[in-house]
Amino acid sequence: MDYAATYAAWQADPRGWWAEAADGIDWERRWDRVFDPGLGTFGQWFAGARLNICANALDRHLAAGRGEQTALIWDSAMEGRIVHLSYRTLRDRTAHVAGALARLGVRAGDRVVIYMPMIPEAVIAMLACARIGAVHSVVFGGFAAAELAKRIEDARPRAIVSASCGLEPGRTVPYKPMLDAAIDLSAHKPEACLVFQRPHVAADLLPGRDHDFAEAEAAAAPHGPVPIAATDPLYVLYTSGTTGKPKGIVRDAGGYAVALHKSMSMIYGLGAGDVFWTASDVGWVVGHSYIVYAPLLAGCTSVLYEGKPVGTPDAGAFWRVCAAHGVKVLFTAPTALRAIKQQDPEAALLARYDMRRFETLFLAGERCDPPTAIWAAGKLQRPVVDHWWQTETGWPITAGFRGLGLFAPKPGSGGRPAPGYDLQVLDDAGAVQPRGTTGNLAIRLPLPPGCAPTLWGDAEGFRQAYLADFPGWYRTGDAGVIDADGDVSVMGRTDDIINVAGHRLSTGGMEEVLASHPDVAECAVVGVLDGVKGQVPIGLVVLKAGVRRDPAEVARELVALVRERIGPVAAFKAAHVVARLPKTRSGKILRASLRRLADGQDPRPPPTIDDPAILEEVACVIRPAAAG
Repeated sequence: MDYAATYAAWQADPRGWWAEAADGIDWERRWDRVFDPGLGTFGQWFAGARLNICANALDRHLAAGRGEQTALIWDSAMEGRIVHLSYRTLRDRTAHVAGALARLGVRAGDRVVIYMPMIPEAVIAMLACARIGAVHSVVFGGFAAAELAKRIEDARPRAIVSASCGLEPGRTVPYKPMLDAAIDLSAHKPEACLVFQRPHVAADLLPGRDHDFAEAEAAAAPHGPVPIAATDPLYVLYTSGTTGKPKGIVRDAGGYAVALHKSMSMIYGLGAGDVFWTASDVGWVVGHSYIVYAPLLAGCTSVLYEGKPVGTPDAGAFWRVCAAHGVKVLFTAPTALRAIKQQDPEAALLARYDMRRFETLFLAGERCDPPTAIWAAGKLQRPVVDHWWQTETGWPITAGFRGLGLFAPKPGSGGRPAPGYDLQVLDDAGAVQPRGTTGNLAIRLPLPPGCAPTLWGDAEGFRQAYLADFPGWYRTGDAGVIDADGDVSVMGRTDDIINVAGHRLSTGGMEEVLASHPDVAECAVVGVLDGVKGQVPIGLVVLKAGVRRDPAEVARELVALVRERIGPVAAFKAAHVVARLPKTRSGKILRASLRRLADGQDPRPPPTIDDPAILEEVACVIRPAAAG
């Protein structure tokens, strides 16, 4: 069936379509209702059903006779080694780590925070939590102690799984000191920590609380899969909120399993035995969905890469990995391609590698600018598919569809809506707009399986953030246009979340850090366009009256403060002291006007601006900074 017929079949019978898709999953108990509109904020899928997603990702492939097939390839450019784990090995290790967590008192419904580098033990820890019905919350290893502490406080984990260190080009990053500092900062204290000791750094373990990961795994009895309700949470993944407080995106188990399994064949055109590489981090939603769960649900071989697109050792790193492991589909962020293009514009390094088994490049995390997509397609001589989705949705909203004969969207477009998504453009009053009109991208409720049903401990926050602005719709927070062919182009965010190299970060959170500096009276952070990272933040600060310090010295302190509190992932490298910030008469800082200034556009100040001259004063600072 082609794309048009598949989408029409979903439109004609949404519940029947998803019930058929659910046959791809093994259920301990089937559902009472495919969709129950009375549950949660907008309804939930597969109410009454029970399953274990770890058993679906691992055990059932052993039962099907594929136990010796490679499930996971760990390719570490940082360590210079490659490890293959079969489905049997991955299942056995996962079962033992699940047993170790159970010995520490972790039970179904308990939370476990995972703070790990890109090593197999990170994947094993996630699957082990799923195996015993615990709710995992993975925190990207690049976050500093203060950000980790916020997530510990909100999730209230019974245990934390971490490692002694992460590896970056030219340096080793000790994780345990950051973990210890985060626990000290947090009002909630975990009962136990499992720490994987890497040979590069030995972590000091606190007696009674900390346990050696490898020793605990070896000593534990294997634990079987524990079925949970399809509507129970599988994980909580924190994403930046506009207030600086992280939002805990909840993912329920049943709908997620169904949607991910279906997406592998429908969108990526992959099945059992195919090699799929998602060049992301397990700390982000892309890593959750398409390094860990979706490839394993589909019986694929998933590549886990510890390295960079450039510098480990060169701009040919991605092509080496693809050739070495027979990667059929690569999924990465446009920022990685821009970095490769910057260092190897003629793709001379590509010629070193045998790419005959490679078929398609998928991009997400941010909109891919057309020149980069055209460059990649020309050099690879393969389709390049930009597709759009969010942490909240868990799988693509729009895409090209390798499995349905439609998989090469026009450059600049994110493709067409996946079955399950009734995507429209709304004006600010919530009225559906005709094709070709730019406006608010919104999805008609209910959201499909796999999408977040709520925020952790904050159902009202979910309603206010996503459902209140346009009743009957999910507000994506992105602006865009649907053209005459039905192709969707996402133009940018409508709030203050910026996209730095595919990482969604809150400018509000950065402002909170800047405002904590004793010399700062007020501040604003805006994202500006960047040729490699997509967006980078620039800070504008007004100093307190009477401060006579060198502005350059204050700026250096502010950059260091953001790096300490949020981490280098923020890419915050520019802070500028200004006399005043542009505001409305009511005192609201005109951040949208500042963003437009930084991007070289007309600032279009609102009629409520307090003093138009301030914009020109700020422009003299922000435009050269953005250009640099």
